[in-house]
Amino acid sequence: MQSEKLDLSYVVPVRWRDGAQRGELGEYLAQIAPLVAEVIVVDGSEPEVFAANAAAWGEQVRHVPPGEGETWLMGKVAGVRTGVELASHERVVIADDDVRYEPEALRRAAELLDRHDLVRPQNYFSRLPWHARWDTARTLLNRSIGRDYPGTLAARRSRMLAMGMYDGDVLFENLELMRTVRAHGGTIASPLDLYVARVPPSAGHFWGQRTRQAYDDFALPVRMALWLAVVPLLIVSALKRRPALAAVPATTAVAAAEFGRRRAGGAAVFPATSSLLAPVWILERGVCAWLAVLQRLRFGGVRYNDSVIPVAAHSERQLRRRLAEHGSGGEEPGTGRQWSPGSNAAPPPTSTGSKTPASTGTSSRPTTA
Repeated sequence: MQSEKLDLSYVVPVRWRDGAQRGELGEYLAQIAPLVAEVIVVDGSEPEVFAANAAAWGEQVRHVPPGEGETWLMGKVAGVRTGVELASHERVVIADDDVRYEPEALRRAAELLDRHDLVRPQNYFSRLPWHARWDTARTLLNRSIGRDYPGTLAARRSRMLAMGMYDGDVLFENLELMRTVRAHGGTIASPLDLYVARVPPSAGHFWGQRTRQAYDDFALPVRMALWLAVVPLLIVSALKRRPALAAVPATTAVAAAEFGRRRAGGAAVFPATSSLLAPVWILERGVCAWLAVLQRLRFGGVRYNDSVIPVAAHSERQLRRRLAEHGSGGEEPGTGRQWSPGSNAAPPPTSTGSKTPASTGTSSRPTTA
């Protein structure tokens, strides 16, 4: 344990239907609170769940609802935007409720923020049920050709406020944030060896995310085209009775995943079995990519909670065009809301953005409508 607290704010956006994760997250927050200057949980749960969370976590966190007017298709973004606005410190760690930092990883992230606007760690699963090994194959393939997309980022508060935060009406919100930072001239550090644990989801939750995660790749067109080619390739291979058409790519996928596993000491946290599962993950993504296309054709986007999200993430070209047209804040004139390419709606204004001093042990409870 560190003797001095890190000069950073730790922000956790949550939005739960029930309190199944409450105890485990509370134990983790109790470990994190002594390490950082403040912990802010922005809770978009229903009033009953919100109240139970406040009672369980007590004085170890600042517990608040999303800011007034922070209504987005991707509800997590409302929590992020509110948390960053309320943060009392320049360095802010944004983490999903299943992310588990060790003290050294927090320290490294804080140090990197002295030189960069955004830090992109590398997640790994702290436990390895079968579906976590399966999903780790995705991580390894991402690492083989570049970087993975984690459930946590660290950011400079001043950069976030200067660029008007980021659009929350997208599915792939972390990619949207990274692209927004780059569009505004910011720098991103993506160390492959900044490992941060993540609690694996239940098997049911894992299956429920398959099509949604495949829809993310609409923001990465080359990858989407690759995944859409998987099923046709297998059909051609079967019809022509040429198994090599499938066997060669499968072998290449295993080799690529193993390369990704070994980069930057990854073998210490990623299991070798996940490299062997790379072809299985690619087959799953190939099928789910077509399901994502069907959802887009049928619903105009992917179903997420009680809404439909059309856009996976905006391209940097769109974001730069927004910057040129609307200025550094990137807000639609007269609305106070982050501008979204192609959006003609006039959504409600966001919160005022005033900086509220942090205080431990406070909980602002939402009222029942």
